[in-house]
Amino acid sequence: MAGKDVPPRWDRKMQQRLARGEAAALGELYDRFASLVHGLAHRVLGAEEAADAVTREVFTHVWEHPETYDPGQGPLRTWIAGLTHRAAVRRLRDREERDRSRPEELENTVRRASVAARADFIVHSMPAPLRAALDLAYSRRRDYRQTAADLGVTEEEARRRLRLGLQLVSTAHDAGTPPEPGGAA
Repeated sequence: MAGKDVPPRWDRKMQQRLARGEAAALGELYDRFASLVHGLAHRVLGAEEAADAVTREVFTHVWEHPETYDPGQGPLRTWIAGLTHRAAVRRLRDREERDRSRPEELENTVRRASVAARADFIVHSMPAPLRAALDLAYSRRRDYRQTAADLGVTEEEARRRLRLGLQLVSTAHDAGTPPEPGGAA
């Protein structure tokens, strides 16, 4: 039987059964209106999972608050459709709000990736003696004395290579990075 053919008496009886906590009433209501609720939610949200969540939310609300339905305002079907529309729009607005906050997150990710790529380029294009000193110090956890011994150079030369290599790598962060908002230009 189509929802439009349901007499208002059925709507009032259904509300009373829900108010008494009859689980069978909720099942019957779900069987009758779940496709309507899911279809409306899917049209607004365009996503299956989101429509499923709205469907659960609407039927939970109907179960927990059957007294909020006023048969004098129209059929139960219309009330449920209104609940669905409001829940779907609320979820859509929440999603849009999250999407608006993502560009900053994306910008930070791109900035970090850019700095990492520049650092990698600098390390791979620096002279081999500097790269070897950095590799020993950071990849193999050697101090400058151990680095000097492994490279067969003086400790002073190992310190000079490490210092110069670090100075070059530190430029990766500054090169082409726009100033932070609120910072000095």
